[in-house]
Amino acid sequence: MRVGIGYDIHQLKEGKPLILGGVRIPHSHGLDGHSDADALTHAVCDALLGAMGEGDLGRYYPSSDARWRDMNSLDMLKGVCAKLGERGLRLVNLDTVVVAQAPRLGSYLVEMSKQLAGVLRVDPSLVNVKVKSHDQLGALGRQEGIAAQAVCLLGDVPSDEKAM
Repeated sequence: MRVGIGYDIHQLKEGKPLILGGVRIPHSHGLDGHSDADALTHAVCDALLGAMGEGDLGRYYPSSDARWRDMNSLDMLKGVCAKLGERGLRLVNLDTVVVAQAPRLGSYLVEMSKQLAGVLRVDPSLVNVKVKSHDQLGALGRQEGIAAQAVCLLGDVPSDEKAM
């Protein structure tokens, strides 16, 4: 078994699309970054990479490389998932939390879980997405940004599945 933790944070900027867990959320502000700035998916990628001992997302998708400008973060997750397969590992479970004062995200959590699970090729019950406000404290509480954390557990692919 291998455990990984991931974290990401992006500044909110007016006029940008807000995408979390691959889900576009209507809001006046979106996350600013080199790619689509999906902080939740970035945290998931970092957790998976960490559990594999493969560094972080910036190693594979550096913001200094124009090829990754405006990239869909779910495509980054697909690349990370390919590494899981190469290593003979599978996701056992994933737990995440998005920290956002606004917008209210509760009605989007199931869809975020489904989107992430679809890319990870696991049942959505193995992908938990939660949301917490920052109780108006600090930069996140002032709605200056959104952060996300993820923890994953990886295990070896069972030998009967490797043959398939």
